[in-house]
Amino acid sequence: MKKKPQSAAGANRLKVDSARMWNRVERLATLTEKNQPWTRRAFTDWYVRSRDWLRREMDALHLTVSIDAAGNLSGTLPGGEPHLAALASGSHTDTVPRGGRFDGIAGVVAALEAANVLAEHGRPLKRPYQIIDFLAEEPNAYGTSCVGSRGMAGELTPEQLDYTADDGSTLAQAIARSGGRPESLGAPLRSAKDLAGFVELHIEQGVVLEQERRDIGIVTDIVGITRYNFSLGGQAMHAGTTPMERRRDALAGAAEFVVAVEKLARRRASADAYLVATVGKLEVIPNGSNVVPGRVDLVLEARSNRDTVTEKFCRDVIGIAKECAARRNLSLDHRLVSQNDAIHCDAGVQTAIERAAAANGCSSLRMPSGAGHDAAHVGRLCPAGMIFIPCLEGKSHCPEEWTDPEQLACGAQVLLDSIVELDRIIE
Repeated sequence: MKKKPQSAAGANRLKVDSARMWNRVERLATLTEKNQPWTRRAFTDWYVRSRDWLRREMDALHLTVSIDAAGNLSGTLPGGEPHLAALASGSHTDTVPRGGRFDGIAGVVAALEAANVLAEHGRPLKRPYQIIDFLAEEPNAYGTSCVGSRGMAGELTPEQLDYTADDGSTLAQAIARSGGRPESLGAPLRSAKDLAGFVELHIEQGVVLEQERRDIGIVTDIVGITRYNFSLGGQAMHAGTTPMERRRDALAGAAEFVVAVEKLARRRASADAYLVATVGKLEVIPNGSNVVPGRVDLVLEARSNRDTVTEKFCRDVIGIAKECAARRNLSLDHRLVSQNDAIHCDAGVQTAIERAAAANGCSSLRMPSGAGHDAAHVGRLCPAGMIFIPCLEGKSHCPEEWTDPEQLACGAQVLLDSIVELDRIIE
């Protein structure tokens, strides 16, 4: 990233309003499925209501509101030099089922607060500033996460747009219902010519900041995520009359495979390369208590901040699956479902965040992200970075997810000052 060789601008000239942000968090928390807090899945009525609320908040600040071809909702505050590429911030307002009040929401509310402060002080940036609520960051009825940011980056494939929900509708149709134009997707929707930089604030979803007693996490890189479908086939037989030595038990083979995956991931993880692997979804067929399992379908997910580590791990895992199948006389099918490369956050954005944290007296720590985020896809279009704030006991994707108002305010202040700093230094 090209920069002007000047010292960091003074911080704390513009102050975020903690109470105003918290009120917005609480307002979004009311827009949830009843008796299932907090559930606001993408493409549902509650999600539509939350976006209507966000649009009204943007309108109240006199932002220019729009929805792009991928269904991303944006509000733009004009800058002093409107021809310049914009700076942007944001995240997502959809949740997982029975999720929390801060995952994604904190980033949207903080980005909105930055626009609020800039607008009320009559202090436009040199560049336009955009708030982005990315469509469907969480897994949804169509089986694809980060729908909006993938679409913005030109990474939604025709096959993904054809993914079908239980009601028979396609992802393309869902994007269109959200105001997008799926027929225009394929190539990137933005570039460095109109997007100068992006900063996403997010709860950490882990315990590092809490354990290290740090206020701010400066994300160095975001893991790549690879998913494979595996299917182990045996023979469904009566559980009471089939001797143990004559069984072709697909679930026993799957269990052996899952344990082997865990052991391999534990051995391969190191200080130099973050690596985790999970088999979190299994379907046992026919799934009867008195039937030897005849087939098991499962999903393997591997994450690392080093693509070469993920690639070698997955090759070795496939080898392990073949060995398990051969030992137990099982059939094996495997298919790559999705593969997203790791992305390294822009060094200049990391420095701007670090300076903003120091100027506000906030302790900080550089760290990788083990979770995927919209910033990973936006980072393929422009310089991007992330700010983490602490998350109580690392709990996320659950109702107990929590960050304190003071922690949110600290992160939002660092976000605002980072945007101001980037506006000053980017040529």
